[in-house]
Amino acid sequence: MALNHTYDAYDVCAARSVQQETAVGAGAMLLLLALLGTAIGMGAAGWLTGLAFAFASWAVLSRALHRSRLPSFGPANRVTLGRATLVGGVTALVADSFRDAPPVSLLVGLTAVALVLDGVDGKVARRTGTSTPLGARFDMEVDAFLILVLSVYVATDLGPWVLLIGGMRYVFVAAARVWPWLTAPLPPSTARKTVAALQGVLLLLAGADLLPRVANAGVVAVALGLLVWSFGRDVLWLWRTAPEAPAPGRPTMRTSVVRRGSRAAAESVRRRVAATD
Repeated sequence: MALNHTYDAYDVCAARSVQQETAVGAGAMLLLLALLGTAIGMGAAGWLTGLAFAFASWAVLSRALHRSRLPSFGPANRVTLGRATLVGGVTALVADSFRDAPPVSLLVGLTAVALVLDGVDGKVARRTGTSTPLGARFDMEVDAFLILVLSVYVATDLGPWVLLIGGMRYVFVAAARVWPWLTAPLPPSTARKTVAALQGVLLLLAGADLLPRVANAGVVAVALGLLVWSFGRDVLWLWRTAPEAPAPGRPTMRTSVVRRGSRAAAESVRRRVAATD
């Protein structure tokens, strides 16, 4: 009994320590918003969006940590939390850009640091032996949201088609609710990681306004083409390796295609038999 109480006390202390890390991260986001607001005179849209991002990040991360029952937050997650803070600043600046154009150097600087740190947290996790599914998911969600925000920013100049880059991952997640075979784990791929990393770099290049508008459109088109190729390749692999048996009450996409093909083949055989008769 005493041993159980000891473990319970340890779990409570560990949970409190982990939750304190998320509170520190939320405080850092608020501090960054205050600095940005003072530096550029940020409007209501930027403030509200930045505050909403800070609160949502804190709430979602706290809930995920509570469910995972991690004994400690870990150094890699601290790096990712720092990136999330920078992404919150970028989000506020992009929201404020609909009122007045923010300093491009400030937007580029925050984004560039966030992109550089994207290659740090994974290495830290591997070297310290603190890799966790939650950490990988946290890293992926921060990356995806940054790409979405950059897509919104670039789309204000090049058109809504740019939003396909930021929205593609979320469309994939929504499709997985209809076709569960899309949730199967994918094999490691250097090409997939490279394409994902290039999205932020190419969108940042277009958003920095260093090139003519036509060149920026070409850069973003290359990014979109690479992303379509990467997603298309992964979806095809998942479809080919998915079980053919449909879920109860709901056939999978692959099963539906196979059934249509079988019916077409049967109809072709029936016609040939009728023709010979």
